[in-house]
Amino acid sequence: MGRLDGKVALITGGGRGMGQSHAVTLAREGADIIIVDAPGQIASVPYEVGTEADLESVKGEVEALDRRCIAAAGDVRDQARLDEIVAEGVSELGGIDICVANAGIWSVSPYWEMSDQTWDEMLGVNLTGVWRTAKAVTPNMIERGGGAIVLISSINGIEPNKDFAHYTAAKSGVLGLMMAIAYEGAPLNIRCNAILPGVVDTPMNSWQGGLDLFAGHEGGTMKDREEGAKHWAALRNRGVLPCSAVSEAVLWMVADSGNDVTGITVPIDGGHTILPRFNSEPVRE
Repeated sequence: MGRLDGKVALITGGGRGMGQSHAVTLAREGADIIIVDAPGQIASVPYEVGTEADLESVKGEVEALDRRCIAAAGDVRDQARLDEIVAEGVSELGGIDICVANAGIWSVSPYWEMSDQTWDEMLGVNLTGVWRTAKAVTPNMIERGGGAIVLISSINGIEPNKDFAHYTAAKSGVLGLMMAIAYEGAPLNIRCNAILPGVVDTPMNSWQGGLDLFAGHEGGTMKDREEGAKHWAALRNRGVLPCSAVSEAVLWMVADSGNDVTGITVPIDGGHTILPRFNSEPVRE
């Protein structure tokens, strides 16, 4: 008996990274899975986004666990496409009980140099896309008498970082959206919670610009990422956290263990939020 036997979960950004981990974790507990990922590259994103090949790979992992899986290319900014995917899931799998709005992108730029396109694409995917995802699944959850929605925000949703203005704006917006969904959904037995991942092992932060950020100079390496991430954690010997750390929190929120929990925010960050902030670049003039 799995903790999610008979449930169906839709996961955006499901082709790799945290989305892949969420899909496999929930499938291992008995859920049938719908995974959605981008149909093509996004112009302002400096690394390759998930591909249809990635989706098919994750679908194979889910099916190897003897669970059904729908793998669909779809942009979370496209409401019509999300609605189509949900309709397919309802038709083939019977309905949707769980939604993990995980899709997200990352780029870096000073706010005063940032292009309109960079800002719009960040907010479109990381905030509007989260709203569109929740919007797409909610009518079926109402019909089924309830559901569980998890929104993946970020530690940067509650604190800034250099060149992250668009990312921080989007991820903090996700927290406001979570509270609104939790409040409006409560009478409908729809729960909504948010997770704030810290530094997690995903392709989003393993491109050269991300490695340089962790290293503090150009030419950063994966070793620099691991060592740099340790400065973000309070717990002993924590650096880059595995995706499974976030997936276990998702599982807790969507299983019966979270039945009485809604409207909360859980950091999965190695204790980062208890660290005092430190000005590494004081201006002494």
